[in-house]
Amino acid sequence: MSKNAKHKPGSATIAANKRARHDYFIEERFEAGLSLMGWEVKSLREGKAQITDTYVHFKDGEAWLLNAQITPLPTASTHFVAEPNRPRKLLLNRREIDKIAGAVQQKGYTCVALSLYWKKHMVKCEIGLAKGKAAHDKRDTIKERDWQRQKQRLMRVKG
Repeated sequence: MSKNAKHKPGSATIAANKRARHDYFIEERFEAGLSLMGWEVKSLREGKAQITDTYVHFKDGEAWLLNAQITPLPTASTHFVAEPNRPRKLLLNRREIDKIAGAVQQKGYTCVALSLYWKKHMVKCEIGLAKGKAAHDKRDTIKERDWQRQKQRLMRVKG
């Protein structure tokens, strides 16, 4: 690992999708492996990933991660063209794929990527089954978060 890596030493998180928690109610979470190329792993070690608008698409019984951007390093090999936004295959069990795909097709859920992280030497993607929030739900979430912060401040002052 290089000394100038973007992520904190000891932190396994490569990239987090904070927008997903703001826009959706996350009902259930799954851990999926990612099928990556060598240059992508090197870029992820440098923290060059962005998953803000990322979602999961199911096609032919397989799960694909779409719109995940992994920026190639300038030192990447020059004998091929690196595609930063290419679809990447998610590695899940058949039961998990069937469960998630069924919920997305029948119950109106959306499947979004929540975070990319290291687990030992492998890159994992946390995906979540999510229901969309309406505007008033987002406001309620913001009010609740502000109230929790205010309570913490009051407890610190009195304690």
